[in-house]
Amino acid sequence: MHRAVNASIPARVDRMRKSVETTAAKLALLQENLADAREPAGAVGVAKRTAKGIPSPRQRIDMLVDPGSFLEFGALMRQPGSPDALYGDGVVTGRARIDGRPVVIISHDQTVYGGSVGEMFGRKVAAAMDSAADIGCPFIAINDSGGARVQDAVTSLAWYAAMSRRQQRLSGAVPQISLMLGKCAAGAVYSPINTDVLIATEAAYMFVTGPDIIRETTGEEVTLEELGGAFNQAHNGNIHHVAADEQAAFDWARRYLSFMPDDCFGRSPVLNPGLEPEITDSDRELNAIIPDSDRSGYDMYDILLRIFDDGDFLEMGDNAARNLITGFARVDGRSVGVVANQPLVSSGAIDARCSDKAAHFIRLCNAFGLPLIFVVDTPGVLPGVEEEKIGVIKRGGRFFYAVVEATVPIVTIVVRKAYGGGYAVMGSKQLGGDLNFAWPTARIAVMGAEAAVGLTQRRQLEAASDEQRPILRRQLVDFYNATIATPWTAAERGYIDAVIEPAHTRLEIRKALNLLRDKSLRFGPRKHHLMPL
Repeated sequence: MHRAVNASIPARVDRMRKSVETTAAKLALLQENLADAREPAGAVGVAKRTAKGIPSPRQRIDMLVDPGSFLEFGALMRQPGSPDALYGDGVVTGRARIDGRPVVIISHDQTVYGGSVGEMFGRKVAAAMDSAADIGCPFIAINDSGGARVQDAVTSLAWYAAMSRRQQRLSGAVPQISLMLGKCAAGAVYSPINTDVLIATEAAYMFVTGPDIIRETTGEEVTLEELGGAFNQAHNGNIHHVAADEQAAFDWARRYLSFMPDDCFGRSPVLNPGLEPEITDSDRELNAIIPDSDRSGYDMYDILLRIFDDGDFLEMGDNAARNLITGFARVDGRSVGVVANQPLVSSGAIDARCSDKAAHFIRLCNAFGLPLIFVVDTPGVLPGVEEEKIGVIKRGGRFFYAVVEATVPIVTIVVRKAYGGGYAVMGSKQLGGDLNFAWPTARIAVMGAEAAVGLTQRRQLEAASDEQRPILRRQLVDFYNATIATPWTAAERGYIDAVIEPAHTRLEIRKALNLLRDKSLRFGPRKHHLMPL
């Protein structure tokens, strides 16, 4: 990567060589230096940015934070001993406020050395990360970087490692957000993937090695979009939200932070508590939302929009594993995390990809004290050879482990099917759920009626005549559904705390979380748990 040449550099050097004695001259020099720092690459950099149609790093920050709140630090940092070094070294850092709450923010400057990492870049970002940890506030990185600065050799690699190590101090302590804008390659993708949430625009790309290098080293032909396009990476589970453009990405980040506390010891903002304390017409619609036939589908979003405050729901991971929905909502004004099966996609079955999605989301909510609400309608774990090949056992184990490890309040609502391992992992009492409710439409069993009858009544069915066999099977299925796969069996044994009218769900969740608000659970001393990785 070649260094940009700023035409104002020789003039700047001449100015600094001259003796500056008067206060007026010193102030003039300050203004000149600050002007250079604001556009380090000068007119060439502005033209480059204009041609790409992208904002400046400071404009991007202004698009995200409260107006006039950004306080920059390190603007005059540059590589020492190099007369042509550019101010900022490729990154803008500072503090600001979002909805009046403090944040630390960095923004790559793509016009300065391609936004690549050099020594001063690394020092600035490391200082910003330390600042976020010290004051206990969210850390936000706006990424648009070419990766390591090739000509800086090991120095660039060393600062990559130094920045990555600081993430351990931030992880689970303060919210971390990465926004991927433009093309982010090589080392520029490793830090973002270790933040809590990764947001990208539709025009963004991220990959470890680009198409040209892949072609040279392996002979494989792949397009930029196939390799690292935002939607493909989101489908792979590497990006948690894809926004239409940069402003939409910043708006989503602001909304995400509104559900989060400043740090792991704080509480999320409480917004509009006490609204709709009685059952509403929207609540009553839940009584007719589950189809009479178990084989009929419905949209889980229609339930979620009725059981939380104002129908407010911020989905996370909406482009990956759509058979499971994860996102944020509010109950009586307080933030909660939601994990729900989606019957319209693979019948809501649990597979390897959705297990990864759920495990990450559950651990995120647990780290920042957000109660978890499970809304259950799943036939269990998705069977198949391909699922076994891609590790459904290990990846499903992470889902189980995340629930077991959670210490926040857990409330579970079984609305229809809860079969097999799906019943267990979706917030069952035995795995750690605090309060488990079921609708009268719930079916809780080891497996569905068709599979159970085929497994347990095979001989009886084989003994029946061809004419009588379908009638007998229907009778056995109906008997199973009426006597075994019901919420009453689970309620009689205490596995379900209550069977509730669907219309009462929103208020029952509100009461449950009010009772669980002071829940405190501590595990015994150890260095760390060992989850299946």
